[in-house]
Amino acid sequence: MDSAQLSSLFDAHATVLAPALLGCELTVATADGTVRVRLTEVEAYGDQGEDPGAHSYNGKTARNAALFGPPRHTYVYLNYGIHRCLNLACNSEGTAGGVLLRAGEVLQGRELAIERRGGRDTGAKLLSGPGRLGQGLGITLRMDAQAVDIPHTGDPADKPAGAAPVGSGVPAGLDAVDFTLVPPAAPVASQQVRSGPRVGVSGAGGSTRYPWRYWLDADPTVSAYRAGRDVPVEIST
Repeated sequence: MDSAQLSSLFDAHATVLAPALLGCELTVATADGTVRVRLTEVEAYGDQGEDPGAHSYNGKTARNAALFGPPRHTYVYLNYGIHRCLNLACNSEGTAGGVLLRAGEVLQGRELAIERRGGRDTGAKLLSGPGRLGQGLGITLRMDAQAVDIPHTGDPADKPAGAAPVGSGVPAGLDAVDFTLVPPAAPVASQQVRSGPRVGVSGAGGSTRYPWRYWLDADPTVSAYRAGRDVPVEIST
């Protein structure tokens, strides 16, 4: 998969994009530094009226507007009042869809990620789970609805000489940040990809009807599965 193919997948349903993101490298550059991760666990969320586990299920609001497009932009929300969770919006504009980034392996900026996580290095689990991942990447709510760059050439970890400063194109009122996504450095074999019910999603959306969590098999950075509340017994794991 090359960058053009990766970019085109953002126009597809979240369940098409999500597994393709495994192994991709996401770089988040802010004013205080850069962290780059290899994505190891994600979850797909669907359109209005389609997916009872999705924020878009009951329609577009000011809070979830980024899920309705355009694709290749971020959607950031606050979970449990403390965790800032990063999603990538997909599907055709006006049709909701997104992929929650759940875990990653740190490739660059580990010391900064550790500092953001409270100064304690927890090894492979440093950015395991969407809350930890968002914290380590420096995600804030003001980073919602910002463009994700998928460059065709070059290493996103290093800005060329004379490049514009971080966040130079960010509209007023948002935090300065650059998001860059590139395909896997090495192909991910289909047998490495696992899928199952989403973590902590209540009701039918957390059931086996929606096996929309995807992860790299046996990767130590992947978070533990936890069932949601009130998942129908007949379709639970």
